[in-house]
Amino acid sequence: MGDPVRLVARDVLRAVRERDAYANLVLPALLRERKISGRDAALATELAYGASRSRGLLDAVIAAGAGRPVEEIDGPLLDVLRLGVYQLLRTRIGAHAAVDTSVDLARAEFGTGKAGFVNAVLRRAGEKTAEEWVRALAPADPVGHMAFEFAHPLWIAQAFADALGARAGELRDLLAADDARPSVHLVARPGEISAEELALVTGGEEGRWSPYAVYLDGGDPGKLDPVREGLAAVQDEGSQLVALALTRAPLEGRDSGRWLDLCAGPGGKAALLGALADIDGFRVDAVEPAEHRAELVRKTTKDLPVDVHVVDGRDSGLTPGYDRILVDAPCTGLGALRRRPEARWRRTPADVRDLVVLQRELLAAAWELLRPGGVVVYSTCSPHLPETVSIVADFARRTDAVQLDTRELLPGVTDIGEGPGAQLWPHRHGTDAMFVAALRKPSGPAN
Repeated sequence: MGDPVRLVARDVLRAVRERDAYANLVLPALLRERKISGRDAALATELAYGASRSRGLLDAVIAAGAGRPVEEIDGPLLDVLRLGVYQLLRTRIGAHAAVDTSVDLARAEFGTGKAGFVNAVLRRAGEKTAEEWVRALAPADPVGHMAFEFAHPLWIAQAFADALGARAGELRDLLAADDARPSVHLVARPGEISAEELALVTGGEEGRWSPYAVYLDGGDPGKLDPVREGLAAVQDEGSQLVALALTRAPLEGRDSGRWLDLCAGPGGKAALLGALADIDGFRVDAVEPAEHRAELVRKTTKDLPVDVHVVDGRDSGLTPGYDRILVDAPCTGLGALRRRPEARWRRTPADVRDLVVLQRELLAAAWELLRPGGVVVYSTCSPHLPETVSIVADFARRTDAVQLDTRELLPGVTDIGEGPGAQLWPHRHGTDAMFVAALRKPSGPAN
């Protein structure tokens, strides 16, 4: 049936296309099932994730080589073509190997006729370099050109440019960072292991911004002893900073130790909050409406002072009076596209409208649960202005909320905007593009 590595990569692309599966969930299971590890697993990962990320560019080249739109090409053949063109244009794999292995995949499943079609398209694709294809096919306008070159939908590239504002000249650097393979970030569990110790044990490097972060070049973090033993977990450094901002925000009055994570699934931030709360004898309530995600939160926060509630955060039934509430709201996820390879091609501008309504409702619900003098931290894994600055500014206008300078809650983190919210970026900080804002409820009567 062909090369096992490329079969795995092809099967990931097929699952994503046919079942709307998530590549980062399908691939590890296939690698375990087929007993592929080491360098072969690394190559399968590069091919599957890379072809998923690069789909827009690949499809344009395939259409040019085939002389027809990709919508007119059978899906299973399209998977093979995407895999082949990705190898030709975006890896160091030799053209001969890229073409032959793809033709073999097509021949084994579909026969000689369709294998010939794959051969012809790939040979046309290989007649130009990636840079030459970009020059030939990319739109003329600057944002459209960069979006095509770095395989982003135009609307997402434009949203990034808008969020960069006066520094929109950084768009190329941002798109390039967003299109690159990210390093693995670990979080050391406070009270159990330090980042220095974790780095020594894993061979990683201590993080720049979070006191609990460690960077790894690659490999399977699930095989590391500290991760297996619950001393550490995989968590982007930006997400760590969001949780830390909540714990650092200045309250009016004493912290009684009632903390709430209103959008807790799958549990990474709840676990970090729980570990920090445990040090001071505090507790965290974690809300997640979906049972399967709530179970992930339970597993992630095992042995921590975290109580999981399977309810809708907009109508949780919880008793008001929380000191600190995190609203890490459901969002488009545009800030984490580098870690979710196919996500950029699934989201559309139409998704934003419903998400903004949900974000507003969750923030309003958190405000009702917050005690006077308490703090809500609102965050999204997206820099998109309608989901970030606009949500917070609108809420502050309609309430007596006091916007804190969130930059002060991220000491040592540079270049995060002009305030009062803070924006992290892949190209500046090496993190996901997390937005963070902090709002305090006045303890006295509103003016």
